[in-house]
Amino acid sequence: MVKLESLKKSFQFKKTLKEKKVHSDYFSIFATKNFYEPKVKSSLIISFVMKKKIGNAVKRNKIRRKLKAIVQKLLKKRGAIDKDYTYIVFGKSNTYAQKHDVLLPIMEKCFNKIKR
Repeated sequence: MVKLESLKKSFQFKKTLKEKKVHSDYFSIFATKNFYEPKVKSSLIISFVMKKKIGNAVKRNKIRRKLKAIVQKLLKKRGAIDKDYTYIVFGKSNTYAQKHDVLLPIMEKCFNKIKR
């Protein structure tokens, strides 16, 4: 199983936010080529971020868990997510009410746009 590794430093976020961007109604994905080595060779560098405006911590964490679960499913599909990139996923408030089955193909399309 692929481990998800999060960004820690401010410069990592700033560098990733300047590169490729893909937006949808439910989330925005920012990506850049890996500029540092992950701790574990097979891990994916990805961070999930929510604004405080979205709601209380319970709502934000539910959105974060939903997006992480979708990414884990996509990692099981061969070639759906490119591990040579560093990603930041900004969740939006619409994600909270939306079903998992609706979000999965949308996120897969967004990751495919980034690979091109």
